[in-house]
Amino acid sequence: MDRPFNLADARRFGLTRDHLMGASWQRLGGGFYARRAIADNPLVVLAAIRSRLPVAAAFSGATAAWLHGLDLSPCDPVEVTLPIGCKISSRAGIKVRRAGLPPGEIQMLRGLAATSAVRTLADLGRGLPLLEGVTVLDMALHKHLAQPADLQSWIEAHPRYPGVARLRRVAGLAEPATESVMETRLRLLLVLSGLPRPQVQVPLYDAGGRFLGRPDLYYPMQRLGLEYDGGTHRDSLVGDNRRQNRLLDAGYRLLRFTAADVLSSPDAVVALVGGLLKSGKQGLPWVSTNVAFNARG
Repeated sequence: MDRPFNLADARRFGLTRDHLMGASWQRLGGGFYARRAIADNPLVVLAAIRSRLPVAAAFSGATAAWLHGLDLSPCDPVEVTLPIGCKISSRAGIKVRRAGLPPGEIQMLRGLAATSAVRTLADLGRGLPLLEGVTVLDMALHKHLAQPADLQSWIEAHPRYPGVARLRRVAGLAEPATESVMETRLRLLLVLSGLPRPQVQVPLYDAGGRFLGRPDLYYPMQRLGLEYDGGTHRDSLVGDNRRQNRLLDAGYRLLRFTAADVLSSPDAVVALVGGLLKSGKQGLPWVSTNVAFNARG
């Protein structure tokens, strides 16, 4: 039995409720069950739920984002948008929204109807907290799932939608060049604390035009580069002292921050960066004793 089934199917297969409570079976939600070996596959869960929905229904929110290829949880809960007036309600494991979905905002992904990329991002940007919304939008724009102009057009076409003011702010803070979730968090920590908005993924060169590296964030007036160090975040420069020395000799100031810095000591991060920005010093070959720079060539 390699597909989900409901209680009526179970009876035809000779399975009782007691059988379904055993270790071999798992309840999926929406009245469906499956062999435990396949129950953890999100597509199995979504296909089962889809079979109980109206034809005009579409997966939306984080579920649609996962179908579009973003690293979000698709089944916690499963999110579905139904036509206005549909009487199906949310239940355990399934979150139901009701909204009008024009044909252009629905597409087939992995054999399942889901909201389009732009509509998915608009829904998430309207509904998620600011930090989470910007993080998702950064990921999506970096993967070219949508263009900033497309999202802006959606905002302008739906000025009175619930949450559109939040979406407008989320879209204004997004940076398509961002390459990781923690880069987003570091950037937002600085910007939402009142520091100037840094540039993102700017290539750095020496006076002779030789490429030296590309920091996650960069303040050109102070020649200050900032990096999030995730341990395996791209090619580490820690073992490449000659390359780091070239960066310093070229007059760049360099800082690296870890997850512990950003998540556990955010005030210290803001104070350090803010202090350097306020100093007004430009082009000094400086790096702190516990800071390295992660560059790519």
